[in-house]
Amino acid sequence: MTFDYNSTRNKLILSEYGRNVQNMVSYICALPTKEERNRYAQVVIDLMGFLNPHLRDVADFKHKLWDHLHIISDFKIDVDSPYPKPSPDAIHYKPKPLAYPHQRIKYKHYGKTVEIMISRAKEIEEPERKQLMVEAIANFMKMAYVTWNKDNVSDETIIKDLRELSGGELQLSENTNLNKVEYRQNTPARTKNQHKGRSNNKNGGANRPKNNGKRY
Repeated sequence: MTFDYNSTRNKLILSEYGRNVQNMVSYICALPTKEERNRYAQVVIDLMGFLNPHLRDVADFKHKLWDHLHIISDFKIDVDSPYPKPSPDAIHYKPKPLAYPHQRIKYKHYGKTVEIMISRAKEIEEPERKQLMVEAIANFMKMAYVTWNKDNVSDETIIKDLRELSGGELQLSENTNLNKVEYRQNTPARTKNQHKGRSNNKNGGANRPKNNGKRY
C-alpha cells in the first residue's frame, strides 16, 4: 500500500484554490475537443468564484478568475476565453535589482540629508535667506546628534561640524544659541498597582486589617 503525500505531488500553482481545482484544470487540458473544454472551464470558473468570494470586491473579478485559470494550467489550457490570455512574462516579471548607494557619509549621525541640505544652502545667493537656511541646518544637526549619540551636545560642536562639512562656506557665530535639545532616557512606566501601593504606604497602610485593639 502506497501513500500519497503532498511532498510527492505536483506543486500547487495557486494554493488559494486548492488541489482539487488544479486537478480539474489538468483534466480539462486533456479533453479532446474544445467544446468540452469550454463547457468544463466555465464550471471551474464558477467554482473558483465560489471558493474565493472576496474576489467579487475586485473590479472585473471575472477577468481575474480567467487569468487565474490560465495560470493554474501553466498557460497550457486551450479554451475560448472572453478575455485576452495573459502573458507568462507579465505574470513572472521580475523587477531590476535596486542599486545600493555607495556614497560615503562623513558623519553618519547627521546622515546624507544634512550634506544635501548644506550643498543646497551654498547655492543660495540672498544673504538673509541663506543665513536662515544655515540656522535651520544647524538646529537639525543638533537634533540628529542627540538622537543617535544619546548624549547632550554643545552648540560650539555643532557650529564646528557645520563649518567642516561645508568646507568653511557656511558659518555661524560662536555665540549663536541653537534650539535646546536634550537627551532623555526613557524610564518604564509604573504600573497602577505600584502607584496604589506607594499611596497606601504614605497613608500608614490604609489597606491593613484593623484588630480593634484585640490581642490574639
